[in-house]
Order: sequence, then structure tokens, then C-alpha cells
Amino acid sequence: MNETKIGSFFSKYKAVILFNKNLIISGVGGFFTSAYVSQLYSQFDKNEFANSVFALATEYAVYVPLFSILFYVDNRQKYVDSATGKKNSKQIRDDIKKLFAAFSVSEVIYSITRVATQYGLLLQQLNIEPYEASMASSLTAWGIFLVAINMMAKLTRLFKTPR
Repeated sequence: MNETKIGSFFSKYKAVILFNKNLIISGVGGFFTSAYVSQLYSQFDKNEFANSVFALATEYAVYVPLFSILFYVDNRQKYVDSATGKKNSKQIRDDIKKLFAAFSVSEVIYSITRVATQYGLLLQQLNIEPYEASMASSLTAWGIFLVAINMMAKLTRLFKTPR
């Protein structure tokens, strides 16, 4: 009986679960890449703000393409009309608009939090390595981002299927 409740839960929230799984997987890739790059960058330039921005850019360079691929793979059946077998271009456009809206607000929040936190940690000279500041700021920003992106996805009705 308990398995049916769990199965029912996953069926009901499958899109949300897959969305968050993709966010986390792509985020982990960006997280480790930006930490490595931040540490490497610090060996060539001691500008804390430039290091923070460069780490953020590196994180996005990994995160965005990886998320896009994972999201498409998990949702490609949603974009095919079951009756005709053809691509449903309207559904694709609608979801891209919803994703853009959800990510726009959430990414601004993430970027400001990420850069400000890393810059602050590096500026404080707390005897932490740049990769540690990068990781701490990324984790802080990710916590806030995950709440924001899920709220925005709900507001844009990203997971609602058309009737």
C-alpha cells in the first residue's frame, strides 16, 4: 500500500522532480568547475571581484548547456503530438517562454547572491582559499535559487499540461 502512495506521488510530481534533478546535476557540474577555475584564476590575478565574476561565468558555461540537454531529454516526448507523431511547436514555444521567465528572475537573484558572497568572502581575507569562497558562495546562492526557480516555475505554470 505504501508503494502505491509513493508511486502516486512520483506520478503526480514527475515533471517537478525531473526539473529539480536536472537543476541539481547541472549545478553540481558548474559548482566544481567554477571552484577549480576560481582557484586557478587566483594564481594569475589577485582581483577578488574579477575572480568572482569569472567563476560565475564559468559556472554558467557548464550549467546552462548541461541543464538544457537534460531538460530536453526528460521532456522530449511532451513535445511530440501523440496523434500525428509530429513536433508540437506551440508547446515548445510555450515552455521556452515559461522557462525564460522562471530563469530570468531566479538567475538574477542567483548571480547577485553568488558574486556578492564570493567577493565578500575573498575581500574579508579570512584565510580561505578562492575555491572555498567559490564553493561557499555557490551553495548559498543555490539554496536561494532553488526556492526562487521553483516558485517561478509554479507561477508560470511550467508543469501544467494543456488540456
